Amino acid sequence: RYRGHRCLNQLTVVDVARYFGRRKALSQVNFTCAAGEIVGLLGPNGAGKSTLLNILATLLSPSKGTITYGDRSAGDGADVRASIGMLGHDLFLYPELTARENLTFFGHLYGLPDVPRAVTHALDQSGLAARADDFVSSFSRGMRQRVALERALLHDPRLILLDEPFTGLDQASATALVARLRNRQEA
Repeated sequence: RYRGHRCLNQLTVVDVARYFGRRKALSQVNFTCAAGEIVGLLGPNGAGKSTLLNILATLLSPSKGTITYGDRSAGDGADVRASIGMLGHDLFLYPELTARENLTFFGHLYGLPDVPRAVTHALDQSGLAARADDFVSSFSRGMRQRVALERALLHDPRLILLDEPFTGLDQASATALVARLRNRQEA
């Protein structure tokens, strides 16, 4: 169920490492970021950026180190995940559903109190209101990316994790994404 926002005013990563067998994906990652900050992870392919994002989203556990979300840890499970929005390489959309149906499905999963209103707002924000009832399978990669971003933002998360969010976006959509994130930052 939708739990509103828990205290997530700071993200702290201390000595996080992740191993896959003998292969080291991350080693001693340390940083802190406060609410409202936008932080970018830069590095070559295979540097561990996606691995770190998956750990921060609580989809993977670190092999070593600790992560705290305000006064909570990943061990707090659903309470922490309720405050995280994740857009990864896999967009987690159902192609056989419409954009509206996809967002409605996720709105119910999040336990939102007014799913139709939240979905309408998300479709307006994405610029896809006119295509709301078209199947996602008919969308370009950039359009699917925009729906997936709104899926990640639908429950108004305090921590937003974006893995290569500009993939498939044209210049106008990329500019709209930056504006959308700036609006969220100021809220």
